[in-house]
Amino acid sequence: MNPWRGLRGLPRDVWLVCASTLINRLGTMALPFLVLYLTEGRRWTPAEAGYGMMVYGAGALAAGPFSGRLADRLGHVHVLKASLWSSGVMLLVLPFATTKPLLFALIFLWAGLTQAFWPSAMALLTGLAAPEQRKAVFALHRLAVNLGMAVGPALGGLIAHHSYGWVFWTDGLSTLAGAAMLTLMLKAPPSPAMPHGHAPGGSPWRDRRLVFLLLPFIPLLMVFFQIEGTLPLWVVRDLGLGSRFYGLLFTVNTLLIVVFEVTMNLAMAHWPHGKLLLLGSLCFAVGFGLTAWATGYTTLILTTVIWTFGEMILFPAVSDAVATLAPPDRRGEYMGLLSLSFAAALALGPWLGVLAYATVGPRAVWLSTFVIAGGAGLLLARFRTPGVVHRTGI
Repeated sequence: MNPWRGLRGLPRDVWLVCASTLINRLGTMALPFLVLYLTEGRRWTPAEAGYGMMVYGAGALAAGPFSGRLADRLGHVHVLKASLWSSGVMLLVLPFATTKPLLFALIFLWAGLTQAFWPSAMALLTGLAAPEQRKAVFALHRLAVNLGMAVGPALGGLIAHHSYGWVFWTDGLSTLAGAAMLTLMLKAPPSPAMPHGHAPGGSPWRDRRLVFLLLPFIPLLMVFFQIEGTLPLWVVRDLGLGSRFYGLLFTVNTLLIVVFEVTMNLAMAHWPHGKLLLLGSLCFAVGFGLTAWATGYTTLILTTVIWTFGEMILFPAVSDAVATLAPPDRRGEYMGLLSLSFAAALALGPWLGVLAYATVGPRAVWLSTFVIAGGAGLLLARFRTPGVVHRTGI
């Protein structure tokens, strides 16, 4: 029995969007090397480089809900293509900036244009897939992202050894290649036809079900993003296991996602959202909480396996839950708020985690992740899928 057979019925355009994402992500290396580019390539101080990252985060936060609303009005395909073309060009231009204010401005624009990709892509995939296919479609899209990220940063390390400029240019060229693929092969579908008697959707900011979903989800994301904040400090500095082993944990994470995520979500396609959200949250709670006692190679790999399974369950389930809540004419805006949640958690999670790490110590941080993730999971377990599921085209 082929566990991937559930993907055979996916629309052609779903595969095109995922293939374009894979091409784009295969060259993604500029953001992981931004701090090194600013400190080593530009000779900025670490504090100045930190401001550069803050500017990127500000651009991403500013673009989240705005880009989703724009996609709903102009068309998800149009904004998706525009995001890839414009961000690709921005990456080609950015290394030529000669002053700090200009470079900050370009970083801000690059972040905003890049961020516009996600609400458009997720809204487009939502409309292309039938409701029972969405978890698998979102898992397939995440597979494309993770496959690309398994190659992009590693390739970036080799390129950066010779030229930081080419890190940005390679990233820009891969982004333009993904844009060209969509431009040539993906046509914009007609605007969504509203069901008879159905009023246009209201603002997602006023949707209590969405607020109830995202408010507990943001702390969960802040726990997850400790992989970029406190985890490297714990593994490299406190346990002395080295940066290579820290990198190996991400290899384990990626391999598990490649092997299991799509098939798992196909198998759990009919599970209720609340059950999936609770299960994924508990995996986060156990995986990150046990890190307090994970002091060797084997135990750290085990905790990585546990929280990776939480990632594979939780993220497609949340995307599908938001897609289920979104009226057809507001999908981009709803997905924009989900994207905004990721951006906010990425901006706050590592910073607060490192601050707590230095104040109360690493074990207290890991134990607090257990409490935060477990409490958020109990809240998310109460989420119920609306009785009426909107199913229309884009």
